[in-house]
Formats: sequence, structure tokens, C-alpha cells
Amino acid sequence: MAADTTTIPARQQRSAFWRGMRDCGPFMFVAGPFGMLFGVVATEAGLDLLQVMGFSVVVIAGAAQFAALQLMLDDAPTVIVILSAIAVNLRMAMYSASLAPHLGPAPFWQRILVGYMNVDQTYAVSVLKYEAEPEMSLPQKASYFFGTCVPIVPVWYTTTLIGALLGQSIPTDWGLQFAVPVTFIALVAPALRTPAHIAAAAASILLALAFSGLPYNLGLMPAGIGAMIVGAEVERRIGAR
Repeated sequence: MAADTTTIPARQQRSAFWRGMRDCGPFMFVAGPFGMLFGVVATEAGLDLLQVMGFSVVVIAGAAQFAALQLMLDDAPTVIVILSAIAVNLRMAMYSASLAPHLGPAPFWQRILVGYMNVDQTYAVSVLKYEAEPEMSLPQKASYFFGTCVPIVPVWYTTTLIGALLGQSIPTDWGLQFAVPVTFIALVAPALRTPAHIAAAAASILLALAFSGLPYNLGLMPAGIGAMIVGAEVERRIGAR
């Protein structure tokens, strides 16, 4: 008997969703401690449970949350807090531009959800899959992306809540901050595939070190902008050959 062709797309989407979950699953062990640490630190900083959870649910960007929280504790001006958080999250604009050729034609409600849940882990895992399997259909790509969100977004919410409830019972000197650099190394290293990528990464490191003396971590902004300029220029020159 021939297979019911009407069920094949549905099966392919379910398969893509589960593959996304499986591929992004290991990052759960990074998002979990990181979220718990934020809950602890935010509680110790004086935020109540509702404020802590509102911070995580609305912003859902760990590095930017820690940066903003630290600046708030330092009594930095509000505009500096906002600009610093934007600078830390500036990479999300590049993530969105990179995903647009793959998910841009998706329904509006799906693009809204993709924009909300587009974090480092979901982006990196998804874009690598799309490039490795360009034959994936749009529904499969969308299903795969939403699958990658399952081990990250609910875990982030849950562990933030656990951290906030535990409060001061988890010492901040446990050194759980290691989750941040480990995550970025795991995400960024496989993406350094072209001279433009490598040049941008090197420029960001050098500029961040050069501007490290600026107050309120303001050096992140010129470092990020400078790295993008260097990467774009290297790509332009290579393309002009």
C-alpha cells in the first residue's frame, strides 16, 4: 500500500522538531547553571521574585541581563544600562539577518516567536543545520528551530526561578560564571569558517582589550562596532578579487 502523502510533511516536521531538541540538548547543561546563577545574583541584588522572573522572561538574554544588573548595582545612569545591554545584544541583529534567508518567509506569528527565542544556542545550532542541509523545507526549518528552543527557553525560566527561590543558599563564589565563556567558545569557534569571521573575532578581542579601561564596560560598544567594520571590509576585499 502506498504511503499517505498527506501525512509525510507532518512526519517530516515532527522529525525536524525532535532533531532540533536533540541537537541543542547538550546546551541545557549550560543554560541551567547560568539561569540559576542569575536568579541567585538578582535576588541578592535586591530584586523580588516577580522582578527577577520578569527580567528573565522579557529580556531572555543571559549576558545582557548580568551586564545590566551589574550596572544597576553600580548606580550607573539608566541610559548607560540600556546602551550597554543593547551593545551586548547587538549580535542578535546579525543573528536575525543570518536567519532571514531561511525563516523570513515563515508566517508572521512564527517569526515573532523566532525573534523572541533567538538566543546564542538556538541560532548557532539552527544555522549550522540549515547550511548543512539546504534541501530542508521552510516548515522543516521552522520546526527544527522551535525544537532547539525546548532545551533552552523552559530551562532558563525554570532554573532562574529555582535560583531566585534558593536566594543566598548558593554562593556566588562557586564560579558558575564559567558558563558564559564556555558557551561562547562552543558557539563561536565552529562559526569561524572564513577569513572575514576570523578577522572580526580577532578585532573584537583586540578592541575590547584596548577599551577595557572605559567605565561601565562602555568599551564593548566601540569593540563590537569596530569588529563588524573589520569583518565587512575583509569580506568586501575578498569578494572584489
